[in-house]
Amino acid sequence: MPPNSTIKLMYRLSILCLFIGVQSLIAQNTPFNRGVNLTGWFQANSAQGIQFSKYTKQDFEQIQSLGCDVVRLPVNLHYMTNGAPNYTLDPLFLNFLDEVADWAEELNLHLIFDNHTFDPAADTDPAVGNILEKVWLQMAQHFKNRSDLIYYEILNEPHGISDALWNAIQQDVVQTIRTVDNTHWIIVGGAGWNSYYNLDDMPVYSDDKLIYTFHFYDPFLFTHQGASWVTPSLVPLADMPFPYNAAGMPSMPPSFAGTWVGDAFNNYANDGTVARVQQLLNIAVQFREQRQVPIYCGEMGVFMPNSDNDDRVFWYEVVREYLENNGISWTMWDYHGGFGLFEAGSDGLFDHDLNVPMLEALGFNIPPQSPFVTTPDSTGFPIYTDYIGAKIYESSYNNGSLLFYSQDLPNNGDYCIRWTGADQYNNIGFDFRPDKDLTYLLSEGYALDFLVRGNTPGLEFDMRFIDTDTDSPNDHPWRMRVTIDETYAPWDGHWHHIHIPLADFTEHGAWEDDTWYNPQGDFDWAAVDRFEIVAEHSPLQNAGFWFDNIQVTDLDTAQVFETGVLETASPTAILPQLSIFPNPAGDFVRVKADIQREMDWQLSDLLGRIVRKGVFKQSILIDLSDLSAGSYFFTCTDKAGKSGVKKLVKY
Repeated sequence: MPPNSTIKLMYRLSILCLFIGVQSLIAQNTPFNRGVNLTGWFQANSAQGIQFSKYTKQDFEQIQSLGCDVVRLPVNLHYMTNGAPNYTLDPLFLNFLDEVADWAEELNLHLIFDNHTFDPAADTDPAVGNILEKVWLQMAQHFKNRSDLIYYEILNEPHGISDALWNAIQQDVVQTIRTVDNTHWIIVGGAGWNSYYNLDDMPVYSDDKLIYTFHFYDPFLFTHQGASWVTPSLVPLADMPFPYNAAGMPSMPPSFAGTWVGDAFNNYANDGTVARVQQLLNIAVQFREQRQVPIYCGEMGVFMPNSDNDDRVFWYEVVREYLENNGISWTMWDYHGGFGLFEAGSDGLFDHDLNVPMLEALGFNIPPQSPFVTTPDSTGFPIYTDYIGAKIYESSYNNGSLLFYSQDLPNNGDYCIRWTGADQYNNIGFDFRPDKDLTYLLSEGYALDFLVRGNTPGLEFDMRFIDTDTDSPNDHPWRMRVTIDETYAPWDGHWHHIHIPLADFTEHGAWEDDTWYNPQGDFDWAAVDRFEIVAEHSPLQNAGFWFDNIQVTDLDTAQVFETGVLETASPTAILPQLSIFPNPAGDFVRVKADIQREMDWQLSDLLGRIVRKGVFKQSILIDLSDLSAGSYFFTCTDKAGKSGVKKLVKY
């Protein structure tokens, strides 16, 4: 067997000859050609959990500049509702999705709303059609007047459900959508994880605006080496080559003996070849030719951590070229994630961190790349103003209730941050990516400026910057902090403006690997990793704090607008907010409310069936040992009729 480099050269020569000999390629059969999955954005547990500012219209422009004409947007659609029985979509979620649709339409980008509400560890519920029909009816009603750039994908990777049952459910959902929307394309897929093997089992649906999707991750041991979510875990598997090369094969980890992984490993000489990959893709090609319907590869990818980059790039080249030579459109999985387009371990900066060989393999345009050099910030910047600021990522550690889009009388704009029920040392975290150099702003007298409101006298919290932790054994994540108490503002239910020069922050020390390090004067303003608001001194219990317009600025001109006073004497004025831990959970789960009053509670499955109920006050431990794996909704309601809802997952 020749070495891998020779195999790859032979493949590329054969493709060149094929390209020269082909007079006309099969035309693309979908309105779009190629693109990316924009993961980790709308895959949240609720609309409140979406960090909307993670991506902007500029990101869509950059994706388009690569040569993409479609974005597949995975959405945990069922979690964007109020749960059983009506599954009413959250208006906040629809507001966010409307803005994304606006960007796509302004740029003439195709946009697929992919219902990604699925749990790889739990079979698709045979009664899932009840939810699908309700959420898709609302989606279709909301987007029916949008352009034909918008697409509906019914459900990602149904599995553990028979083809016959799933196909019937899918038909019912299509018909439900068509009661209000006959315009937009609907993307349908087979059972068995949207496998190409299940395409033939799908019926000949009568609708003439359907696109049939499949996913491609073969050979699986190559594409998923290092994956922890597989059973058995593939974390021990590394350096599997593609294509197969006997001399380059790693030793099989002993834990795989007697498992399907061991069988696949022993058969890799057959499965890990270019010919086998093309043979499997041909199953989808033949389906398209027999049915004369448009098909589309919705996902394809190779997990980065344990795979060789050259082999990974070659796999994408093989799959992409075979799809395009056969007129099949595709969206790679993913963009910034573990399967994505950026260099492993980088900050994912478009101008600095793109994996250029990967772009070449995918036939993308290659934007100029340059090494990233940290330079001092020369102007102030927002940390939170309705949304978290640009290139800042939420990194909170919190067991209480934390809302970034609270409408509890914000000082200005649409939203404020609401934080209640936090345990001691919980924090609201803002991770700077890349790290920030604040030395110039420090020298020029810039300050941390914000508005805050509290409802319980006597409490205090810290605001702190944390620097980067280098490889030096003497370096730690040092903290610069200010403690905010009622010497700054009374906690009286009103908004108060606070302006603290960066120079007034004092070094606090560092916590690392369960060890406390006293301050040594080593905090580095040139390498600030993140900003945090911390319940350093005590738990918040029933108390709450609200924050608005957090920024680093040289202006001390923020105004307090009396939008109303949050009642401090009437705890029933506040909706109960819930925290669940652990989540996902095993046999037991602890649910904690941020309000100390008696409430009725119930636990229901995704079909609205109540599986547990009772009464509790602030905290309860629930036995889940006899429940099936899957997703559930915990709902509590107080005597005033105010309720809170939280999703939990049983593994």
